[in-house]
Amino acid sequence: MHKNLVLGFFKSAVKMLSESGQVHVTHRDDHPYNRWEIVELAKSAGLDLKEKVWFNEWRYIGYSNKRGGDIRSNESFPTGSESYTFKRVNRVVSQTANLGKPGEFFDNIFDCIHEITAALAFARMNESAYRVETTSRLAQWKIDTLSSCTYRKSDPFRIGNWNWHLTVEKNKVLYIKLFPVISNLTRESPPIASFVVRVFCSVGNRHTLIHPGVTDKQLKNIDDFVWSIETPLSGKFIIDVEFLDLKTTSPNGGEPCSIWGEGFSQRQSNATVLASLGRMLSESIHTDITINASNGSIGAHRAILATRSPVFRGMFSHNLKEKELSTVNIPDISIEACQAFLNYIYGSIQHEEFLTHRLALLRASDKYDICDLKDACHESLIEDIDTKNVLERLQIASLYQLPRLKEGCMRYLVKFGKIFDIRDEFNAFLQGADRDLIAEIFHEVLSAWKGF
Repeated sequence: MHKNLVLGFFKSAVKMLSESGQVHVTHRDDHPYNRWEIVELAKSAGLDLKEKVWFNEWRYIGYSNKRGGDIRSNESFPTGSESYTFKRVNRVVSQTANLGKPGEFFDNIFDCIHEITAALAFARMNESAYRVETTSRLAQWKIDTLSSCTYRKSDPFRIGNWNWHLTVEKNKVLYIKLFPVISNLTRESPPIASFVVRVFCSVGNRHTLIHPGVTDKQLKNIDDFVWSIETPLSGKFIIDVEFLDLKTTSPNGGEPCSIWGEGFSQRQSNATVLASLGRMLSESIHTDITINASNGSIGAHRAILATRSPVFRGMFSHNLKEKELSTVNIPDISIEACQAFLNYIYGSIQHEEFLTHRLALLRASDKYDICDLKDACHESLIEDIDTKNVLERLQIASLYQLPRLKEGCMRYLVKFGKIFDIRDEFNAFLQGADRDLIAEIFHEVLSAWKGF
């Protein structure tokens, strides 16, 4: 075939292919010019080489390319054929264009026209040939046709935390493979899978082939699961993969844990319980105790308060006035802060509400011995120390024995030199601060000076 005709073929393909299309070309050893000239001609037409495949089948009757297309059923390709895939972007339009022998000028013109037309038709028909349909635990790949000596790889599909591929290869027997897409997640935490694979055949009397099943198998590479099927299959069939469980390796070397077993049911249960407790408080469902704040009252439940606080439990367990009158007086807290306090106890507090009332919540947590709330306030107060609040935070840290908050304030004032930015405020602070705290500050200053 003349080079101008080859170039014309490539230019025609570029015009007729979609923006994401590809064209597949086979070069034969008996071609009159160098193989790399094919690549150069393709580039000059606007096509880039995507991949090259070496075929070594002797008298490969009815060339079936790697994507399953079968165009020239009467052509025999000699040993040593090279296959090239040229692309515009991504989507596969995978067919064969035979470049022919010297002198076959007019025959090859019609061959090119026929093959380009067939390739475009195949592209439209084959758009979803590699798509795998999924639910949360089920994957199905529908195969319309699969020629002999064919390899096909599905598009990636997601089950659990991983993306997956299925492949089928037909060469005397049918091979089905399942493997995760190579990624950092797969390398660091490969899936440990339990699944069942079925093949449904729709030709003739519908029948099903079932793999014995796989339990707790780690899948990292393409060959970790291979199912060979010797039963001949023709026409349409469906590959069905039902994932029974997916586990990840424990980061501390313990037993693998399921991403599903504990996940959904426990999270759903926890969320439902918290929502129910929140409704009990917000809708005053069967309340049996009244909390009197400085400017209002809120109904609550003795059992929940007693469960969360040993101080409340002591009030309601002994013959104290709180038990007799069914009231608890907290005059040093506003109704808004009291609501936030109860919302935390009932598990329904919002982040903005917590930030707004965290100083009042710290006082309440210390008074009623709710350690987790005190820790949460401690951590939060460390996060946003600045010149406007550092002296107040330092006094709070000393009062409620919060060592990390005190250390953070000291470093901010002394090591970072912010004490000079608030000299007037610091002088006023020294007039009323605790003597032990003042001594600690000056000790920190002296230690910093020794470091210079």
